[in-house]
Amino acid sequence: MIVAIDGPSGAGKSTVSKLVAERLGFSCLDTGAMYRCVAWRAAQEGVDLGDQAQLGRIAREARIEFVHEPGSIAARAVLVDGCDVTAQIRTAQIDRAVSAVSAVVAVREALVDQQRAIGAGGDFVVEGRDIGTVVFPQAEVKVFLTASNEERARRRVAQNAERGVGSVDFDEVLADIVARDARDEARAASPLVAADDAALIDSTRFSRDEVVARICALAAEKLS
Repeated sequence: MIVAIDGPSGAGKSTVSKLVAERLGFSCLDTGAMYRCVAWRAAQEGVDLGDQAQLGRIAREARIEFVHEPGSIAARAVLVDGCDVTAQIRTAQIDRAVSAVSAVVAVREALVDQQRAIGAGGDFVVEGRDIGTVVFPQAEVKVFLTASNEERARRRVAQNAERGVGSVDFDEVLADIVARDARDEARAASPLVAADDAALIDSTRFSRDEVVARICALAAEKLS
């Protein structure tokens, strides 16, 4: 079974996906991390974000790996060509670059192929922005998770402060979130949009545990 969780930046997809996967006994795949890996590699190589051919090359050639501890649901580390980039792909610089990278058709085609190959290997909770619409349109459970701009910015600031990575300036984070939403929604390739058959959940009004319970209930209906 595939549980697809889509939504904008800062909606809580990563945390919720891990908790849902843990409760269901599924594995968890963070597709956004894969686009961040391409953005990181592009920065390392000095590739201009407008150079679509080079970004496509990186997406095809980069070896992206998720390192799991035995029996773990979520990845302990993310590697690009053997280099641990778990922290490096979560910086403010990558936050700002990843929308441009993910808008490139060649990048999306390369990574979607990888994502489908991974998902074919078992039961997964997959999070991203086009999982239910493009990557796994046949997913048994589809969720579009969102929250208000201010709530998403507050959560991202708290997350950045806890990790010690990324901006902790509320106004800066809020502006970045609004700008990224606009780019993700306007891109020609796989824009950020809820699938027609997705359950819409606004996490502004619900606790994390309530959101997890609602998604698990949707999965339980399908499994039964």
